[in-house]
Amino acid sequence: MDELWSFVKTRRHKVWTWIALCRRTRQVVAYVCGQRNDKACTDLRCGSPTAYFNLATCSDYWSSYAEVFDPDNHRSVGKNTGLTNHVERLNATLRNRLGRFTWKTLSFSKKKENHEAVLHMFLLQYNQDMKDKWITRQI
Repeated sequence: MDELWSFVKTRRHKVWTWIALCRRTRQVVAYVCGQRNDKACTDLRCGSPTAYFNLATCSDYWSSYAEVFDPDNHRSVGKNTGLTNHVERLNATLRNRLGRFTWKTLSFSKKKENHEAVLHMFLLQYNQDMKDKWITRQI
């Protein structure tokens, strides 16, 4: 799991995108757009499929993860461990392919709903691509 920021309308209005990624299939299993706080992290946890509730999770050291996720199954790790590489790669892909997610850009959403809709459409296509790659690897 990881989070990345972008903005809506003005740079002062940051929107954080929280992402939970399955390491095996590399598909996004849940995402939430909101603030960088415990409520958004709780929404991510509640938005995850129940099949993932008892599985091991990894994230960075942001305190919300430790408070929301079960300490028996959750591990806070540094980037040097490689356990968050896939989600970090997805964040880089988002910033690369969607102008709204780059740090210095003229592309931005005027409404949060539009911001989330673009993200949702991208993630649908991304998950389909990952599913196709997963099926090809299994054959």
